[in-house]
Amino acid sequence: MGYIKKSPWILHYDGSSCNGCDIEVLAALTPLYDVERFGIINTGNPKHADILLITGGINAQNISVVKQLYEQMARPKAVVAIGACAANGGIFAECYNIIGGVDKVIPVDIYVPGCAARPEAIIDGVVKALALLEQKGH
Repeated sequence: MGYIKKSPWILHYDGSSCNGCDIEVLAALTPLYDVERFGIINTGNPKHADILLITGGINAQNISVVKQLYEQMARPKAVVAIGACAANGGIFAECYNIIGGVDKVIPVDIYVPGCAARPEAIIDGVVKALALLEQKGH
Protein backbone atom coordinates (compact mmCIF):
# COMPACT_ATOMS: atom_id res chain seq x y z
CA MET A 1 0.00 0.00 0.00
CA GLY A 2 1.21 3.49 -0.76
CA TYR A 3 1.76 6.47 1.44
CA ILE A 4 -1.31 7.64 3.38
CA LYS A 5 -1.56 11.41 3.30
CA LYS A 6 -3.80 11.72 6.34
CA SER A 7 -5.22 9.70 9.17
CA PRO A 8 -8.71 8.65 8.05
CA TRP A 9 -11.52 8.60 10.56
CA ILE A 10 -14.19 5.91 10.56
CA LEU A 11 -17.81 6.09 11.64
CA HIS A 12 -19.52 2.84 12.59
CA TYR A 13 -23.31 2.53 12.28
CA ASP A 14 -25.36 -0.55 13.22
CA GLY A 15 -28.27 -0.69 10.77
CA SER A 16 -30.23 -3.63 12.16
CA SER A 17 -27.70 -6.32 12.80
CA CYS A 18 -27.65 -9.17 15.29
CA ASN A 19 -24.54 -7.45 16.76
CA GLY A 20 -22.21 -10.21 15.57
CA CYS A 21 -20.50 -7.94 13.02
CA ASP A 22 -20.56 -5.02 15.48
CA ILE A 23 -18.56 -7.05 17.99
CA GLU A 24 -16.06 -7.87 15.24
CA VAL A 25 -15.76 -4.17 14.28
CA LEU A 26 -14.99 -3.40 17.91
CA ALA A 27 -12.47 -6.25 17.97
CA ALA A 28 -10.71 -4.69 14.95
CA LEU A 29 -10.23 -1.53 17.06
CA THR A 30 -8.62 -3.38 19.99
CA PRO A 31 -4.85 -3.72 20.41
CA LEU A 32 -5.02 -7.37 19.29
CA TYR A 33 -5.96 -6.43 15.70
CA ASP A 34 -5.00 -2.75 15.97
CA VAL A 35 -6.57 -1.09 12.94
CA GLU A 36 -5.15 2.16 14.37
CA ARG A 37 -1.74 1.11 13.03
CA PHE A 38 -2.99 2.45 9.70
CA GLY A 39 -3.66 5.84 11.31
CA ILE A 40 -7.38 5.16 11.58
CA ILE A 41 -9.38 6.82 14.32
CA ASN A 42 -12.96 5.93 15.31
CA THR A 43 -15.30 8.91 15.55
CA GLY A 44 -18.95 9.39 16.44
CA ASN A 45 -19.38 12.44 14.21
CA PRO A 46 -20.18 11.94 10.51
CA LYS A 47 -18.79 15.40 9.72
CA HIS A 48 -15.35 14.16 10.78
CA ALA A 49 -15.59 10.72 9.15
CA ASP A 50 -13.95 9.63 5.91
CA ILE A 51 -15.13 6.01 5.96
CA LEU A 52 -18.61 4.82 6.96
CA LEU A 53 -18.71 1.24 8.27
CA ILE A 54 -22.24 -0.15 8.24
CA THR A 55 -23.41 -3.46 9.70
CA GLY A 56 -26.89 -4.92 9.39
CA GLY A 57 -29.62 -4.57 6.82
CA ILE A 58 -31.75 -1.59 5.95
CA ASN A 59 -35.27 -1.25 7.30
CA ALA A 60 -37.91 1.46 7.09
CA GLN A 61 -36.83 3.00 10.39
CA ASN A 62 -33.18 3.51 9.49
CA ILE A 63 -33.38 4.65 5.85
CA SER A 64 -33.41 8.33 6.77
CA VAL A 65 -30.65 7.89 9.36
CA VAL A 66 -28.32 6.13 6.91
CA LYS A 67 -28.97 8.76 4.23
CA GLN A 68 -28.39 11.57 6.72
CA LEU A 69 -25.10 10.08 7.98
CA TYR A 70 -23.88 9.65 4.40
CA GLU A 71 -24.88 13.16 3.35
CA GLN A 72 -23.16 14.73 6.38
CA MET A 73 -19.81 13.17 5.50
CA ALA A 74 -17.36 15.35 3.58
CA ARG A 75 -15.97 14.24 0.22
CA PRO A 76 -14.05 12.14 -0.57
CA LYS A 77 -15.75 9.40 1.42
CA ALA A 78 -16.07 5.64 1.29
CA VAL A 79 -18.78 3.25 2.47
CA VAL A 80 -17.91 -0.24 3.69
CA ALA A 81 -20.81 -2.70 4.07
CA ILE A 82 -19.76 -5.26 6.68
CA GLY A 83 -21.29 -8.72 6.71
CA ALA A 84 -23.97 -10.56 4.77
CA CYS A 85 -26.80 -8.47 6.19
CA ALA A 86 -25.25 -5.19 5.04
CA ALA A 87 -24.61 -6.74 1.62
CA ASN A 88 -28.10 -8.10 0.89
CA GLY A 89 -30.10 -8.51 4.09
CA GLY A 90 -28.43 -11.81 4.97
CA ILE A 91 -30.48 -14.26 7.02
CA PHE A 92 -33.00 -11.48 7.69
CA ALA A 93 -33.62 -10.76 3.97
CA GLU A 94 -37.06 -12.39 4.00
CA CYS A 95 -38.22 -10.59 7.16
CA TYR A 96 -41.17 -8.24 6.80
CA ASN A 97 -39.17 -5.20 7.92
CA ILE A 98 -35.91 -5.65 5.97
CA ILE A 99 -35.67 -3.79 2.67
CA GLY A 100 -32.25 -5.22 1.80
CA GLY A 101 -28.59 -4.30 1.89
CA VAL A 102 -27.06 -0.88 2.37
CA ASP A 103 -26.81 -0.31 -1.39
CA LYS A 104 -30.61 0.03 -1.49
CA VAL A 105 -30.13 3.45 0.17
CA ILE A 106 -26.59 4.74 -0.42
CA PRO A 107 -23.73 3.74 -2.71
CA VAL A 108 -21.41 1.08 -1.27
CA ASP A 109 -17.74 1.05 -2.22
CA ILE A 110 -16.46 -2.06 -0.43
CA TYR A 111 -18.27 -5.23 0.64
CA VAL A 112 -16.81 -7.29 3.50
CA PRO A 113 -18.24 -10.83 3.42
CA GLY A 114 -19.06 -12.97 6.40
CA CYS A 115 -21.62 -13.84 9.03
CA ALA A 116 -20.14 -12.51 11.19
CA ALA A 117 -17.33 -10.81 9.30
CA ARG A 118 -13.95 -11.48 10.91
CA PRO A 119 -11.77 -8.60 12.17
CA GLU A 120 -9.09 -9.48 9.59
CA ALA A 121 -11.64 -9.14 6.78
CA ILE A 122 -12.93 -5.87 8.22
CA ILE A 123 -9.39 -4.48 8.38
CA ASP A 124 -8.83 -5.61 4.78
CA GLY A 125 -12.00 -3.76 3.76
CA VAL A 126 -10.90 -0.61 5.57
CA VAL A 127 -7.46 -0.75 3.93
CA LYS A 128 -9.16 -1.09 0.52
CA ALA A 129 -11.31 1.91 1.43
CA LEU A 130 -8.12 3.86 2.23
CA ALA A 131 -6.79 3.18 -1.26
CA LEU A 132 -10.15 4.16 -2.73
CA LEU A 133 -10.12 7.43 -0.76
CA GLU A 134 -6.75 8.29 -2.28
CA GLN A 135 -8.13 7.62 -5.77
CA LYS A 136 -11.25 9.70 -5.08
CA GLY A 137 -9.08 12.50 -3.71
CA HIS A 138 -7.31 13.01 -7.04
